[in-house]
Amino acid sequence: MHGESDLHTLVVGRDAMACRFEVIFNAGEVADDTALAVDALDLVDEIEARITVYRDTSELSRINARAAEGWQPVGRDLLALLLLARDLHERTAGAFDMAAGSLVRTWGFLQRQGRTPTPDDLSRARASAGMQWVEIDAPRERVRFSKPGVELNPGAIGKGWALDRVVDRLRHAGVTSTLVHGGTSSVRAVGAHGAAVLPERRGWPVGVRHPLRPGRRLATVMLEDRALGTSGSGTQFFVDRGRRLGHILDPRSGLPAEGVLSATVIAPTAAEADALSTALYVSGPDGLPRIATPGGAVGAILVLPGDTSGGIRVLTANLAAGQLFVEPCTGVKWEPPAAASE
Repeated sequence: MHGESDLHTLVVGRDAMACRFEVIFNAGEVADDTALAVDALDLVDEIEARITVYRDTSELSRINARAAEGWQPVGRDLLALLLLARDLHERTAGAFDMAAGSLVRTWGFLQRQGRTPTPDDLSRARASAGMQWVEIDAPRERVRFSKPGVELNPGAIGKGWALDRVVDRLRHAGVTSTLVHGGTSSVRAVGAHGAAVLPERRGWPVGVRHPLRPGRRLATVMLEDRALGTSGSGTQFFVDRGRRLGHILDPRSGLPAEGVLSATVIAPTAAEADALSTALYVSGPDGLPRIATPGGAVGAILVLPGDTSGGIRVLTANLAAGQLFVEPCTGVKWEPPAAASE
């Protein structure tokens, strides 16, 4: 008889994209596991070098600098990312917007020094923000901006996109079970944790943190061939005149999103989970039916402030039976699911 204590893993990690990336295997299951993990993390470094907006030499920075002047060539994989970003922008009614870089800049988040912009600065930034200004010529693999000042910023999708590329490479190498994550807020799972020891095990257990109590879990999600993304401003914010402002901007208003403590999305890919969790954080409960469409491929966990006693409310949508395991915790009100999938 085997149990949880018999499960062992190999973890290989590296810092990238301002967080810790890790590749996790079931111990002894994959030949050359360490070499495969190192190769996967090398790929993350390569992706960061191409899509970061913190280096002038990156492909994305080159596009930002020149695309308002005319068509710019774009690599096939980066083109796929832009097409996905455009689709997600439409699916979320603008709550996710990869072309909101001008807003990120004017709020000081590009320099990681938050500041409140003047009304004029914010107005100028809003005028040049939005995927509607990004023209993509897929057959010719090129892109241009239809007005000056537009900036692409992959902050809400880049980590997930990198994880998806890592999973593609590992699967091509024959890996059937692995968990990869970037900063624990972006996770992609393949196969199962300890499948050889516990054949009945389905998926990998992934914790959802309590947004107000560091170190505490709200729930555990069993993630099987799926991805999970969590968005929140618990650790990245600044204080302006006594008001705490988070780093997640609502691209529709240009202002920091408010009213949500955290948003978690379970989706087929990590890029989708990242972008959609940001969109759900921005749009709040009104965004649940659009983002976690009943009977669709996306599920969600939305954490909101509770009453004046300091508790929290948790809304769930479109989660399969047996996928979510709630942790005992005082002050947490779990509301009935908005929808459930079979």
